[in-house]
Amino acid sequence: MTQHPRTRETALHDWDLAPKEAIALQRTLAGRLIREDALGEVKHIAGVDIGFEDGGDTTRAAVVVLSWPGLAPIEQVVARQPTRMPYVPGLLSFREIPAALAAFERLDSRVDLVMVDGHGIAHPRRLGVAAHLGLWLDLPTLGVAKKRLTGRHGEVPEGRAESTDLMDGDERIGVVLRSRAGVKPVFVSPGHRLSVDSARTWAVACLGRYKLPEPTRLADRLASRR
Repeated sequence: MTQHPRTRETALHDWDLAPKEAIALQRTLAGRLIREDALGEVKHIAGVDIGFEDGGDTTRAAVVVLSWPGLAPIEQVVARQPTRMPYVPGLLSFREIPAALAAFERLDSRVDLVMVDGHGIAHPRRLGVAAHLGLWLDLPTLGVAKKRLTGRHGEVPEGRAESTDLMDGDERIGVVLRSRAGVKPVFVSPGHRLSVDSARTWAVACLGRYKLPEPTRLADRLASRR
Protein backbone atom coordinates (compact mmCIF):
# COMPACT_ATOMS: atom_id res chain seq x y z
CA MET A 1 0.00 0.00 0.00
CA THR A 2 1.37 3.41 -0.92
CA GLN A 3 1.71 5.92 1.93
CA HIS A 4 0.16 9.14 0.64
CA PRO A 5 -0.07 12.50 2.39
CA ARG A 6 -3.42 13.80 3.52
CA THR A 7 -6.07 14.44 0.91
CA ARG A 8 -7.65 17.85 0.37
CA GLU A 9 -10.62 16.77 2.52
CA THR A 10 -8.37 15.99 5.49
CA ALA A 11 -5.69 18.62 4.89
CA LEU A 12 -3.84 19.82 7.95
CA HIS A 13 -4.24 23.49 7.03
CA ASP A 14 -4.34 25.98 4.17
CA TRP A 15 -1.09 27.32 2.75
CA ASP A 16 -2.26 30.82 1.88
CA LEU A 17 -1.26 32.44 5.17
CA ALA A 18 0.31 35.72 6.19
CA PRO A 19 3.47 35.34 8.30
CA LYS A 20 1.63 36.34 11.49
CA GLU A 21 -1.00 33.66 10.84
CA ALA A 22 1.69 31.08 10.06
CA ILE A 23 3.49 31.81 13.35
CA ALA A 24 0.27 31.36 15.31
CA LEU A 25 -0.41 28.12 13.44
CA GLN A 26 3.07 26.82 14.24
CA ARG A 27 2.39 27.18 17.95
CA THR A 28 -0.89 25.29 17.59
CA LEU A 29 0.58 22.50 15.48
CA ALA A 30 3.57 22.05 17.79
CA GLY A 31 1.13 21.03 20.51
CA ARG A 32 -0.10 18.19 18.29
CA LEU A 33 3.30 16.57 17.86
CA ILE A 34 3.79 13.13 19.39
CA ARG A 35 7.19 13.47 21.03
CA GLU A 36 7.62 9.84 22.01
CA ASP A 37 8.18 6.73 19.93
CA ALA A 38 5.13 5.72 17.91
CA LEU A 39 6.53 3.75 14.99
CA GLY A 40 6.10 0.19 13.85
CA GLU A 41 8.42 -2.08 11.91
CA VAL A 42 10.73 -0.09 9.67
CA LYS A 43 11.36 -1.53 6.21
CA HIS A 44 11.69 1.66 4.16
CA ILE A 45 13.31 4.97 5.13
CA ALA A 46 12.77 8.11 3.05
CA GLY A 47 15.40 10.83 2.82
CA VAL A 48 14.13 14.32 1.95
CA ASP A 49 16.03 17.35 0.68
CA ILE A 50 14.26 20.56 -0.34
CA GLY A 51 15.76 23.49 -2.23
CA PHE A 52 14.91 26.28 -4.61
CA GLU A 53 15.40 27.17 -8.26
CA ASP A 54 14.68 30.17 -10.49
CA GLY A 55 15.85 32.63 -7.89
CA GLY A 56 13.54 31.11 -5.29
CA ASP A 57 10.40 31.09 -7.46
CA THR A 58 10.38 27.28 -7.74
CA THR A 59 10.60 24.84 -4.82
CA ARG A 60 12.33 21.53 -5.58
CA ALA A 61 11.82 18.48 -3.35
CA ALA A 62 13.87 15.31 -3.72
CA VAL A 63 12.81 12.09 -1.96
CA VAL A 64 14.89 8.91 -1.98
CA VAL A 65 13.50 5.69 -0.46
CA LEU A 66 16.00 3.21 0.96
CA SER A 67 15.54 -0.31 2.27
CA TRP A 68 16.19 -1.03 5.91
CA PRO A 69 18.49 -2.41 7.16
CA GLY A 70 20.44 -2.56 3.91
CA LEU A 71 20.10 1.17 3.02
CA ALA A 72 19.87 0.26 -0.66
CA PRO A 73 18.08 2.92 -2.78
CA ILE A 74 14.84 1.51 -4.20
CA GLU A 75 12.99 4.61 -5.46
CA GLN A 76 13.57 8.30 -6.05
CA VAL A 77 11.36 11.24 -6.99
CA VAL A 78 11.89 14.94 -7.67
CA ALA A 79 8.90 17.29 -7.57
CA ARG A 80 8.79 21.01 -8.39
CA GLN A 81 6.13 23.55 -7.46
CA PRO A 82 5.82 27.33 -7.48
CA THR A 83 7.08 28.69 -4.16
CA ARG A 84 4.13 29.74 -2.02
CA MET A 85 5.68 31.99 0.62
CA PRO A 86 8.56 34.48 0.58
CA TYR A 87 11.52 33.68 2.80
CA VAL A 88 10.72 34.51 6.43
CA PRO A 89 13.10 33.32 9.17
CA GLY A 90 11.48 30.51 11.16
CA LEU A 91 8.79 29.83 8.53
CA LEU A 92 10.83 27.85 6.02
CA SER A 93 8.56 24.82 6.24
CA PHE A 94 5.71 26.83 4.70
CA ARG A 95 7.92 27.36 1.63
CA GLU A 96 9.24 23.80 1.46
CA ILE A 97 6.52 21.33 2.39
CA PRO A 98 4.05 21.71 -0.54
CA ALA A 99 6.68 20.40 -2.97
CA ALA A 100 7.65 17.64 -0.53
CA LEU A 101 4.03 16.49 -0.34
CA ALA A 102 3.87 16.42 -4.12
CA ALA A 103 6.95 14.19 -4.16
CA PHE A 104 5.49 11.80 -1.59
CA GLU A 105 2.29 11.51 -3.64
CA ARG A 106 4.34 10.12 -6.53
CA LEU A 107 6.01 7.36 -4.53
CA ASP A 108 5.09 3.73 -5.10
CA SER A 109 6.87 2.55 -1.95
CA ARG A 110 5.35 2.57 1.50
CA VAL A 111 7.46 4.69 3.82
CA ASP A 112 7.91 3.87 7.52
CA LEU A 113 10.35 6.57 8.65
CA VAL A 114 11.30 9.95 7.16
CA MET A 115 14.65 11.71 7.58
CA VAL A 116 14.65 15.36 6.50
CA ASP A 117 17.52 17.71 5.73
CA GLY A 118 16.43 20.30 8.30
CA HIS A 119 15.22 20.61 11.87
CA GLY A 120 12.48 18.83 13.77
CA ILE A 121 11.59 20.30 17.16
CA ALA A 122 14.95 22.14 17.36
CA HIS A 123 13.10 25.26 16.26
CA PRO A 124 12.07 28.36 18.24
CA ARG A 125 8.41 27.30 18.09
CA ARG A 126 9.17 23.54 17.95
CA LEU A 127 7.93 23.16 14.38
CA GLY A 128 10.81 22.82 11.97
CA VAL A 129 10.31 21.27 8.55
CA ALA A 130 10.73 17.67 9.78
CA ALA A 131 8.10 18.16 12.49
CA HIS A 132 5.69 19.97 10.18
CA LEU A 133 6.07 17.36 7.44
CA GLY A 134 5.59 14.56 9.96
CA LEU A 135 2.21 15.97 10.95
CA TRP A 136 1.11 16.21 7.32
CA LEU A 137 2.18 12.65 6.53
CA ASP A 138 1.38 11.23 9.99
CA LEU A 139 4.71 9.42 9.87
CA PRO A 140 7.68 9.20 12.24
CA THR A 141 10.15 11.90 11.21
CA LEU A 142 13.47 13.32 12.28
CA GLY A 143 15.56 16.24 11.13
CA VAL A 144 19.30 16.28 10.45
CA ALA A 145 20.53 19.84 9.95
CA LYS A 146 23.95 21.28 9.23
CA LYS A 147 23.46 24.48 11.26
CA ARG A 148 21.93 25.30 14.62
CA LEU A 149 18.66 27.21 14.58
CA THR A 150 18.05 27.49 18.32
CA GLY A 151 19.28 26.06 21.60
CA ARG A 152 22.69 25.72 23.24
CA HIS A 153 25.14 22.88 23.67
CA GLY A 154 28.54 22.01 25.06
CA GLU A 155 31.56 20.66 23.26
CA VAL A 156 31.01 17.55 21.14
CA PRO A 157 33.61 14.81 21.65
CA GLU A 158 35.76 14.20 18.58
CA GLY A 159 34.96 10.52 17.98
CA ARG A 160 32.51 9.25 15.37
CA ALA A 161 28.92 8.98 16.68
CA GLU A 162 29.73 11.01 19.80
CA SER A 163 27.11 13.58 20.75
CA THR A 164 26.01 16.15 23.29
CA ASP A 165 22.53 17.35 24.16
CA LEU A 166 20.97 20.37 22.46
CA MET A 167 19.08 22.30 25.13
CA ASP A 168 16.66 25.21 25.13
CA GLY A 169 16.40 26.25 28.76
CA ASP A 170 15.63 23.04 30.62
CA GLU A 171 14.17 21.34 27.54
CA ARG A 172 16.16 18.77 25.58
CA ILE A 173 15.29 19.41 21.95
CA GLY A 174 17.86 17.25 20.16
CA VAL A 175 21.50 16.24 20.02
CA VAL A 176 24.59 17.62 18.35
CA LEU A 177 26.16 14.60 16.65
CA ARG A 178 29.70 14.09 15.40
CA SER A 179 28.89 11.99 12.36
CA ARG A 180 32.55 11.66 11.35
CA ALA A 181 35.74 12.27 13.26
CA GLY A 182 37.33 15.55 12.32
CA VAL A 183 34.24 17.15 10.72
CA LYS A 184 31.72 19.64 12.05
CA PRO A 185 28.79 18.00 13.84
CA VAL A 186 25.19 17.88 12.64
CA PHE A 187 22.05 18.79 14.58
CA VAL A 188 19.60 15.92 15.05
CA SER A 189 16.10 16.39 16.44
CA PRO A 190 12.87 14.40 16.36
CA GLY A 191 9.98 15.66 14.29
CA HIS A 192 6.81 13.63 14.92
CA ARG A 193 6.28 10.22 16.57
CA LEU A 194 9.91 9.93 17.73
CA SER A 195 11.79 10.67 20.94
CA VAL A 196 15.10 12.53 21.04
CA ASP A 197 16.93 9.30 21.87
CA SER A 198 15.36 7.42 18.95
CA ALA A 199 16.11 10.26 16.55
CA ARG A 200 19.76 10.02 17.57
CA THR A 201 19.72 6.22 17.27
CA TRP A 202 18.32 6.32 13.73
CA ALA A 203 20.70 9.05 12.60
CA VAL A 204 23.69 7.04 13.84
CA ALA A 205 22.34 3.81 12.37
CA CYS A 206 22.10 5.43 8.93
CA LEU A 207 25.64 6.82 8.90
CA GLY A 208 27.92 5.65 6.12
CA ARG A 209 31.28 6.98 5.04
CA TYR A 210 30.13 10.59 4.78
CA LYS A 211 29.11 13.42 7.08
CA LEU A 212 25.39 13.13 6.38
CA PRO A 213 23.35 9.98 7.06
CA GLU A 214 22.70 8.05 3.87
CA PRO A 215 18.99 8.97 3.42
CA THR A 216 19.58 12.73 3.43
CA ARG A 217 22.93 12.45 1.66
CA LEU A 218 21.35 10.63 -1.28
CA ALA A 219 18.39 13.02 -1.35
CA ASP A 220 20.83 15.94 -1.43
CA ARG A 221 22.76 14.29 -4.26
CA LEU A 222 19.55 13.71 -6.23
CA ALA A 223 18.41 17.28 -5.68
CA SER A 224 21.76 18.60 -6.87
CA ARG A 225 22.01 16.07 -9.73
CA ARG A 226 25.37 14.90 -8.36
